[in-house]
Amino acid sequence: AVSVGLLWWAMRGLHPRDVVRTVRAAPPLPILLAVLVATLTFPLRALRWRLLLREPDGSALRRSAAWHGITIGYAANNLLPLRAGEVLRAYAASRLAPVRMSSAFASVAVERVFDALTVVISFALALLASGMSAGVRVGGMALPVVARRVGVLTAVVIVGAAIILTRTEAAGRLITRLVPWPGVSSKLVALLHGIRDGLTALKSPARLVAVILWSIAIWAVNALSFQLLFPAFGIEVGYAGAVILQSAIVFGIAVPSSPGFVGVFEAAIVVSLALYGVPQDRAVAYALTYHGATFLPITALGLYSAYRTGLGWRSVDVERDAESGAG
Repeated sequence: AVSVGLLWWAMRGLHPRDVVRTVRAAPPLPILLAVLVATLTFPLRALRWRLLLREPDGSALRRSAAWHGITIGYAANNLLPLRAGEVLRAYAASRLAPVRMSSAFASVAVERVFDALTVVISFALALLASGMSAGVRVGGMALPVVARRVGVLTAVVIVGAAIILTRTEAAGRLITRLVPWPGVSSKLVALLHGIRDGLTALKSPARLVAVILWSIAIWAVNALSFQLLFPAFGIEVGYAGAVILQSAIVFGIAVPSSPGFVGVFEAAIVVSLALYGVPQDRAVAYALTYHGATFLPITALGLYSAYRTGLGWRSVDVERDAESGAG
């Protein structure tokens, strides 16, 4: 319902035939470049994951396990509901390397923390460098006010996360007291412990710095893919605008939606480009082109990895139950 509603909102007042005509008129070279650069982020993610998830002897996660886990996980997020790809990714790593599924899932949770911090910080910096008039309002607030508030929020989140992760037991007790639903509180506490356990791989300062740098590289490359497609639709927006657009999508896909984030993805792009005065028809054509074109490579790669490794969704519950029983 959310996906259908947001897709309708993004395309309100537009005739689908006109949108298709705009998409077909786009030159293929910018589309190809955008797809190639967007797909490049996945091997970069595999490299970062090898730093976060270690094998029992302390060595980095083997390359094949990292690559197949990444491709299977992201393809599953495109095809299955409830972000099932996060579970499948951890499962793939546990089957292709000598690591526990719980450890793999904890590393995924830590990765999401680094992603969130990187996106929020880059969003704040992009707002300051966006070139938009100070009179532009976002959510009813002037642009400088938004930038300041995002900066303050980022600082609060970083400090809060540091306190929680260094005082995990106390934070767990506080969550249990504040959350009235035992099932929800227990899951939150388990997630907290998982993140803490996942961070043990980053005791080395050099490895921590490497993860931070890889996180910056991943999101910088991903934003570049958005910028490379702008010329295909005559959109005159710079790199800072691409970072803002990327951040809006990341915030948007946190909303429950269909597999592949249909509707949410398009609506976030239309809202972001509207800040730069981009007409709705061009914004929708851009969004549909980028979403469709980048959807295909990682989905195909993930399906191939699932076929190549013989991994599937049906055996995940069996493996997870076996590990829980052993625990």
